[in-house]
Amino acid sequence: MNDYECQPGHKKEIMAVHDAMDVLSGKWKISIISSICFYNQRRFSDILNDVNGISNKMLSKELKELELNKLVVRTVLNTQPVTVTYNLTEYGLTLRTIINNLAAWGTEHRKVITGK
Repeated sequence: MNDYECQPGHKKEIMAVHDAMDVLSGKWKISIISSICFYNQRRFSDILNDVNGISNKMLSKELKELELNKLVVRTVLNTQPVTVTYNLTEYGLTLRTIINNLAAWGTEHRKVITGK
């Protein structure tokens, strides 16, 4: 076995990480999930403000993908004008620990890189 091959005992774990990254990869998904996770419920415009640089079209596309993967639920409220909210599903809430750990790591990483 060369240095580039996986040890057979960890193929399942590596595949599991690959599967997770299939669902969570891309520039925007983790940021969108974080916005909803930290605030529990968000409107489209709230997420748009939270996630720097994302367009309306891209946010809409990403939210639909997150819905398809059963991580986010979209609720249309019968108000004037109509209000749409987004929440993490029970399954989506299983990502809370990962999001919190990423936030903590990101804070520490920024300190290491900037020296502040």
